[in-house]
Amino acid sequence: MKDYTHPRKVAPCRHRPTKTIGMRLTQVVATRNTFTVPNEQGQMSQPFKIFIVEDDLWYSEVLEYLLKQNPDCEVEKFSSGKDFLKNLHRRPSLVTLDYSMGDFNGDELLKKIHNFDPCIPVIMVSGQEDVSTALDLLRAGASDYIVKNTEAKDRLWNAVRNIREKAALQDEIDDLRAEVKQKYDFSSLIGNSQPMMQVKNLMAKACGTNIVVSITGDTGTGKEVVAKAIHYKSPRSKKPFVAVNVAAIPQDLIESELFGHERGAFTGAQATRIGKFEEANGGTLFLDEIGEMSANMQSKLLRALQEKEFQRVGSNNTIKVDVRIIVATHRNLADEVAKGNFREDLYYRLLGLTIDLPALKERGGDIVLIAKHFVDVFCKDNNLGIIELSPCAREKLLKYNFPGNVRELKAIIDLACVMCSNNIILAEDLKIQATKNNIAAFSEENTLEAYTVKIIEYFLDKYDNNVVLVANKLAVGKSTIYRMMKAGKIKTI
Repeated sequence: MKDYTHPRKVAPCRHRPTKTIGMRLTQVVATRNTFTVPNEQGQMSQPFKIFIVEDDLWYSEVLEYLLKQNPDCEVEKFSSGKDFLKNLHRRPSLVTLDYSMGDFNGDELLKKIHNFDPCIPVIMVSGQEDVSTALDLLRAGASDYIVKNTEAKDRLWNAVRNIREKAALQDEIDDLRAEVKQKYDFSSLIGNSQPMMQVKNLMAKACGTNIVVSITGDTGTGKEVVAKAIHYKSPRSKKPFVAVNVAAIPQDLIESELFGHERGAFTGAQATRIGKFEEANGGTLFLDEIGEMSANMQSKLLRALQEKEFQRVGSNNTIKVDVRIIVATHRNLADEVAKGNFREDLYYRLLGLTIDLPALKERGGDIVLIAKHFVDVFCKDNNLGIIELSPCAREKLLKYNFPGNVRELKAIIDLACVMCSNNIILAEDLKIQATKNNIAAFSEENTLEAYTVKIIEYFLDKYDNNVVLVANKLAVGKSTIYRMMKAGKIKTI
């Protein structure tokens, strides 16, 4: 741009021969489309609207010609700040702004743009090479500062390309956030049984405030899914959701994991690291299996929750955070307090709104709905077409008590999708593995006959309903088992 740029204002283009201008503009365009940012289909989803605010008519024509070489760009010129401000409501994708306008200074226009919408990127263009001026404008929010010299062309191309790439990434982030928000919407909690309707009602109440939420329930009932759904329906949805499984972290590392540490705080701490509290600032911190936390760490957590501040390991500086807390446990924390395993003051600090998730066996017809959902997801992820659950398979699922809850159901369905033939899941495709948890119900107070039924059902499940084999194992007559089956006392799986 050496032939047509200048450090000061120049005369309008009528003082320059048309042919000379054309030659110089041709020299500007070394390559075409060098800052195109395509979408997934290889094309821009919408035009990139650029406003040129420049009172030097010749230079504005140079910028317009240069930027219009990209067919995805819509370029419009404004020779005064007043005219530009009248059109600001049209929300340009980018503004190139001359620092020395006739009616406004560049910093004044920059401030007005950011007051209107701080997300509109602004490239300042000036004949001044003063470093302090450039730094002041960059601190004020300008995306870039370009001096009208021989390097201006390349600087402009790079600046526009970077801004477009950043805009494309931001659009992708927004789309992913919307997708995640939809994924963890209440509709992700499949089921319309009475226990689940009560859970959804409590979740709706939790979304509108910052109250601490305590989620209880057996392992595999979906406590983290509930926590995410609450977060993404709350005003904090655009901030991070950070999950920590307390039981999976060694007790001597949990403090560093939650609060972070400074370099050299302990052996192996080679760099400063922020903790989960800082990572979740403004959003939600989900502490899963909170009942597994040591007594020493419970006291530090209590202080962090009460004061909303903490110190990194190895630091004396206090860090303040704004974090919403959701905790989960499969333990009865009230019993743990009575046993002396959990601090009473922390228990009351975490009590908040309690949501008790029902076991899968208590959700009736929800089992089939969830199973069909898992079938659809597995088929989609593995390009298997459409697979259906046969009536006998549905009946088998409804008769099983699912000690592993939803997690176990998913594992059974995934395997059944692989094992089935003709895209139909039959009862024999559901490989239900008997474990010691299948007899967990024996701890309940029951009659001798009820215990007998449970024992026979357990062994029938274990040995694939082989009545003769089970009768031999239990030393009872097979006619006894058949009689109980006929009477409906024994339900086979």
